Amino acid sequence: MFDTIIIGTGPAGISAALTLKQLNINFLWIGNKNLSYKINTAEKIRNYPGLNQVSGKEMKEAFLKQINDMDIKITEAQVTGVYDLSSHYAVLCGQDTYEAKSIVLGLGVESIKPILDEVELLGQGVSYCATCDGFLYKNKEITVVSHSKEFEHEVKYLASLASKVNYIALYKDIDMDLSNVNVIKGVPQKIEKNKATKKMELHMKGSVIESDGIFMLKAAISPAVLVPGIEAKDGHIVVDRLMNTNLKGVVAAGDCTGRPYQYAKAVGEGNVAAHSIVNYLNNLK
Repeated sequence: MFDTIIIGTGPAGISAALTLKQLNINFLWIGNKNLSYKINTAEKIRNYPGLNQVSGKEMKEAFLKQINDMDIKITEAQVTGVYDLSSHYAVLCGQDTYEAKSIVLGLGVESIKPILDEVELLGQGVSYCATCDGFLYKNKEITVVSHSKEFEHEVKYLASLASKVNYIALYKDIDMDLSNVNVIKGVPQKIEKNKATKKMELHMKGSVIESDGIFMLKAAISPAVLVPGIEAKDGHIVVDRLMNTNLKGVVAAGDCTGRPYQYAKAVGEGNVAAHSIVNYLNNLK
């Protein structure tokens, strides 16, 4: 079991990882090895101390160098759930489960809002995780909605199980040439469950797609869905000045705690969160 698990490789997660490494805490760091999408796409950053007018790419390289110099490893996976087991926490990543005494949430902010009834039907025909729930739809018809090219490998995995995939890709440069994948243009508006057929219905302007299940593939999931029981307000995690949440041993930092969405703010909160984790672990002893 790990002392703590850090979720997210944005500035908050980076700051927490550097601090916990320096303090010799046994942790697992889960996220994208390419760091955050927000950093990668930034054109110019002018207000970060010590890095004068750098591009997002230059900032990312500076972060990666420090991470590598300190021999910190990133486990590349998508977290699909964080669950309180009373004495510790379980973090689900597809079919893998990791356990820790405490959690650092550097989740970023959900930039893509759920469509109507998406969250309400989660686990009732709607899923956020291809590797978790894909096997449930073997030889069945499914609908997949994706906002990023980075999830195409998950779509192909689902296509290897399902008889047919209705694929709604909300991005350009789609690379999907599989016989059982039907690429559809349109913007989803709401999800319903047909009581008569028990099928899922994805409603778009002027059309309805019916299938056995719906997968919504996105980079960020709302905190309340990802971490059952956590207190959130207006889509942000509620924390105190030491970055503690309402769940014991769980801290949060960065954009997920609210505005301003700034790198410097996220880094500061990540450092505070790491020290709060150390205090929590010391009190356990």
